[in-house]
Amino acid sequence: MGLLLVFTGDGKGKTTAALGQVFRALGHGWKCCVVQFIKGERETGEALFARKEGLLFRTLGLGFVVPGQDREPHRRAALAAWEEAKALVMSGEYRLVVLDELCYACAFGFLDPGEIAGVLRNRPAETHVVVTGRGVPPELAEAADLVTRMDAVKHPLDSGIQAQEGIEY
Repeated sequence: MGLLLVFTGDGKGKTTAALGQVFRALGHGWKCCVVQFIKGERETGEALFARKEGLLFRTLGLGFVVPGQDREPHRRAALAAWEEAKALVMSGEYRLVVLDELCYACAFGFLDPGEIAGVLRNRPAETHVVVTGRGVPPELAEAADLVTRMDAVKHPLDSGIQAQEGIEY
């Protein structure tokens, strides 16, 4: 039976936990894919690795959503990413699908969490889905089999240490 797992909270590690789940599943021979909803402006180590290994890894966002910025291009990108993600989930071709930063796309009002929860509830029975991002919508939390909250205790940025290749991206 496929599970819906959600990694949320203000702490670092949501994407890392989701990718750890992919790593575990790949070790068992599962076919997996990743769709990222917000990331897009910086090449990440995980995307580079995925391409080398032939893992379907779709980075479809436009980068951080900045206050005061025109959000319409981000909304259009999130809608297109959801259409692709929905097709991947419903195809039954992938045993594990990661929807990275999907919660952010909902929090910004780009996507309808009720629609997403409905689709994920009706996915093929063997398909596991991992959703990440801060502020999990109630509809997704209710539909989930597991919700894990990452709490922010301490972060290098708090001390003025910038994001580092190989650690944050």
